[in-house]
Amino acid sequence: MQFETVFRHVTIVDGTGTDAYQADLAVKDGRIAAIGDLAGCEATQIIDGLHLALSPGFIDVHTHDDTNVIRYPDCQPKISQGVTTVIVGNCGISASPAILAGDPPDPMNLLGKQQDFQYPTFAAYADAVRQAQPAVNVAALVGHTTLRNNVMDDLYRAASAQEISAMKAQLKQAMADGALGLSSGLAYASAKQAPTEEVMALAEELAAYGGIYTTHMRTEFEQILDAMDEAFRTGKHTKVPVVISHLKCAGAGNWGRTVEVLERMESAAQRQDVACDCYPYSASSSTLDLNQVTDEFDIFITWSESHPEHAGKMLKEIAATLGMSLMETAKALQPAGAVYHCMDEADVERVLKYRLTMVGSDGLPNDPHPHPRLWGAFPRVLGYYSRERKLFSLEQAVHKMTGMSAKRFGLQDRGVIAQGAHADLVLFNPDTIKDAASFENPITAAEGIELVMVNGQISYRQGRVSPQRHGRFLSRHQS
Repeated sequence: MQFETVFRHVTIVDGTGTDAYQADLAVKDGRIAAIGDLAGCEATQIIDGLHLALSPGFIDVHTHDDTNVIRYPDCQPKISQGVTTVIVGNCGISASPAILAGDPPDPMNLLGKQQDFQYPTFAAYADAVRQAQPAVNVAALVGHTTLRNNVMDDLYRAASAQEISAMKAQLKQAMADGALGLSSGLAYASAKQAPTEEVMALAEELAAYGGIYTTHMRTEFEQILDAMDEAFRTGKHTKVPVVISHLKCAGAGNWGRTVEVLERMESAAQRQDVACDCYPYSASSSTLDLNQVTDEFDIFITWSESHPEHAGKMLKEIAATLGMSLMETAKALQPAGAVYHCMDEADVERVLKYRLTMVGSDGLPNDPHPHPRLWGAFPRVLGYYSRERKLFSLEQAVHKMTGMSAKRFGLQDRGVIAQGAHADLVLFNPDTIKDAASFENPITAAEGIELVMVNGQISYRQGRVSPQRHGRFLSRHQS
């Protein structure tokens, strides 16, 4: 048989968590055509992968790339670290179905300006992604806050029965058009006044379509167990899987509590389908939230519309310069973005190692000084946490970033190396792969990624994104 591409002498880490093995792998018509000893076979190109690992392309289950996959389709921060699929629409904010009368409310402003929200229906968004054909595959959730913004004149209250009915209709149509499910961002002021019943009513639309509910919970601080219980109740009420987004114990008073948090997670997992994702850093990043302003940890200001001259400085440094309190300074900087050094490293490791944890970057691509997770999350798991810290094996690390994620989100024939699966592949050096992005220099490509293939075509090689892009829009449960 004539193959398009053959990888020779590679160490295959297949995404299932089972032991790696040596083999050759052939690609044809966008799929994995053969695995084994392929010496002497005919191929358009043969790639020698001696001393290199070949794994499924990494799946970033938690992104805010909604508008960027269209506006900047090279997707360099993602494909350069081996990501071949991004899931957008997290934390209750999505680019579709969105109808904006004015500036996007916080935190929808993380996704872009008013002119970037051009997709009144989910189908319109899917078509725009297909037309842009980004370098990576895209699958999408529908945001609760986005739905609220479509039908409500005031986000700082509960929705009426009529408004809930309108949101349910929009969500149902989006699910019919291939959305993965519903996300919420109940910690944000624009959704905080939504009672549990409002979210439950929307999530009722998911089960018929095999959808999923993901949540940036109401709090990750002191009342985190109550917030987890609310998320689990929502899933139980609607009989749908629940994913807790970027699970963490935020705030110095909360450090060490991941022991009881994970016990609560494990207890829920005995009764219903639950999981979580996390990013491999002890700092978070979002808009500047007055509720998180404290002197207990460092807060780095990444952007400020009212005082752009203070971007790139610590909040306490700006406060000292202005002769104001931290809270007064934060108010003066609004609207703004921030990185919060709010977590304990032992908690990060505990969550990352947990059996139901997937990896998601939660990177903010529109931030002028982004958190380094945007460019480095996946190589950091492989290099720092697996190879150096020995938190888990290479096989387990890859599973958390591929097979586990694909199964959880219903991405068929992806996330594993198996004959017939889509050829989303990453060739990397397991001895040198590492994140190069830092808090000081966050826009830096990872090291050790040799080649990335998307749908059977080489899309990134030796530090360069291919001018031909091969990503697809992935509808729920679509092969």
